[in-house]
Amino acid sequence: MTKPLSGPMASSASGKTDSLVILCHGYGSDGQDLMGLVPHWQKRLPNIAFAAPNGPERCPGSPTGYQWFALTRLAPEEIARGVEMAAPALDQYIETQLDRLKLDASRLVLVGFSQGTMMSLHVGLRRAGAPAGILGFSGLMASPPPADLMSPPPVMMIHGDADDMLPVSQMHLAVRELGEAGVSVQWHVSPGVGHGIDPEGLGTGGRFVQAALSGRLRGAGKSCLRAEF
Repeated sequence: MTKPLSGPMASSASGKTDSLVILCHGYGSDGQDLMGLVPHWQKRLPNIAFAAPNGPERCPGSPTGYQWFALTRLAPEEIARGVEMAAPALDQYIETQLDRLKLDASRLVLVGFSQGTMMSLHVGLRRAGAPAGILGFSGLMASPPPADLMSPPPVMMIHGDADDMLPVSQMHLAVRELGEAGVSVQWHVSPGVGHGIDPEGLGTGGRFVQAALSGRLRGAGKSCLRAEF
């Protein structure tokens, strides 16, 4: 049995919760790291609760950090195996949080950073109950989208063009693969930004979350477009 994930949470700013954002951290970090996004988004998203699970494994070389899976090199086969192994734990966490808040999957947005983007894309595109959207910062596609996508969630990819850890070319590759699979995908490149999130990317991401939960992005028939937010 998969060990349940745990991590920090934040209630909706308004006290009325109608949606959930699950934040998936990067390699060697923890759930608390991405909770730093919450204050920036709560004014725009007052009815949204946030949850940020710690990855299922402690990260070697980072005493307080976690990993979704071991990452010794950026080899496609290693990343694909890693997300497959970690996916059940994240899927179980998603179900637990939706049940806790009495929400269905259409009121969920998955947000990831780096390794957390790999997880969010892999799990979000394969769930029977698709989320309202997937937002990925500084990440890549761990494996091709499923061939049997019926009603995939809209995706937004945001990346810095000065990222020397995961080059921006990985984002463009992911965008192309998603678009070819019929996913409505938009993207934004942050000039001069490395492996991180700048204010412009943060604002663009927040607007995507709001638009995804409004339902106006689903089935829009858009693919491979620069961000319109």
